[in-house]
Amino acid sequence: MADFKALAKDTVIYGLSSIVGRFLNYLLVPLYTYKISAASGGYGVVTNLYAYTALLLVLLTFGMETTFFRFANKEEENPKKVFSTALWSVLGVSAVFFLLVFAFVSPISSAMGYADHPSYIWVMALTVSIDAFQAILFSYLRYKKQAIKFASLKLLFIVLNIGLNLLYFLTAKEPQVGYVFYINLCCTAFITLFFAKEITALRFGFDAPLMKCMLRYSWPILILGLAGILNQTADKILYPIVCPGEEGKVQLGIYGAVVKIAMIMAMITQAFRYAYEPFVFGSVKDKDSKETYAKGMKYFIIFTLLAFLVVMGYLDILRYIIQPGYWEGLKVVPIVMAAEIMMGVYFNLSFWYKVTDRTIWGAVFSGAGCLVLVAVNLIFIPKYGYMACAWGGFAGYAVAMLLSYFVGKKYYPVPYALKEIFLYVLLTAVLYGGMLLSGRYLGPVPRIAANTLLIIIFIGYIVWKDFPLRSLPVIGKYFR
Repeated sequence: MADFKALAKDTVIYGLSSIVGRFLNYLLVPLYTYKISAASGGYGVVTNLYAYTALLLVLLTFGMETTFFRFANKEEENPKKVFSTALWSVLGVSAVFFLLVFAFVSPISSAMGYADHPSYIWVMALTVSIDAFQAILFSYLRYKKQAIKFASLKLLFIVLNIGLNLLYFLTAKEPQVGYVFYINLCCTAFITLFFAKEITALRFGFDAPLMKCMLRYSWPILILGLAGILNQTADKILYPIVCPGEEGKVQLGIYGAVVKIAMIMAMITQAFRYAYEPFVFGSVKDKDSKETYAKGMKYFIIFTLLAFLVVMGYLDILRYIIQPGYWEGLKVVPIVMAAEIMMGVYFNLSFWYKVTDRTIWGAVFSGAGCLVLVAVNLIFIPKYGYMACAWGGFAGYAVAMLLSYFVGKKYYPVPYALKEIFLYVLLTAVLYGGMLLSGRYLGPVPRIAANTLLIIIFIGYIVWKDFPLRSLPVIGKYFR
């Protein structure tokens, strides 16, 4: 139980950097959408290029984050040597990648449809190269349980990024989309300065035999990561290809903007992941570890379902995050949020093959989900537009989640509280149905009041079923 409390504590700290950070980043969404009209397609450019960088970040780190945790926790390995080897490998790969992009930036930018703006490409290539290097440094902070420094640097980056964006977009008469990328590079490079102490670990050198072992473990994670990130970005990469021209960029911009409203699920999942990875690998030998994993899954689902109801209940307010010209795409929000919940469940399920060194299964599951997503996008985008993107993600995550659960039952059975989880899902579906009815028959103010009541019902069920008031700190003594 003490370990579980430590997990909760770290999740809160990491959540500060992830959830609060993403929330602060929401300031950029109205800024971009109000300064870059939907009709211009400019936000489509931002959405498209950031999708590429997310994919490249997975390639350049090639599973070394998770691999570092696994090998650093092995008794026979020296954690410092593991860290320096991982750091050298990612640094080398990232440097080669950037030099190649810079050398061939003209043909690459032309092939991507940005022949008039080659600087977009090399600037983003340099940014993602630095990001990959930093990913291992941030992993080391998590390994050393330096959650405060981790959160502080993440928040510092966000504050700097928002500040410079506000300064530029609020003062420029005709703001250019490219400055989004230039500002990102400046902030990313600046944060690297705060890792001076961690970077000195490079002096421990590169261990080639160790790297061979690490690569044997990491390559399935790379495939897993590629499939996973493609599940998140393939639609944004494929959309301009399937629907070329300015109209494709316009529609992609609308989709990319409204998806930001649904990203609260990604925030929760990310915060949980930052704390959960080192926790899982550190507690794998505990005799009650499976019961702890089961509890973690249950609580994760409870709070993501609550987040779903809160976002949908107050969508009339949250939609003002983006400019009204983008509102036509709001119909994808519940679909994307449901997909993100399944992605989070899949992440929780994934630890059975990580702690048993069967990472190849992760590649199989994520690959299957990715194939489903890509197929849905290629087949249905021409007819249904970005609605196909939303449903493609839903279908892809559902396939990966179900495959991981059923195969995991054979190799590493965990006693998940399926009946209790099902009741929470059923209650959420009923309450969401009530929100749809309130949206159809009530005006804005009565609708928000009715939705608030429905959310309170869900919270009341949580308190009654799993978090009785008498068990809570401070106020609990008044209910005993």
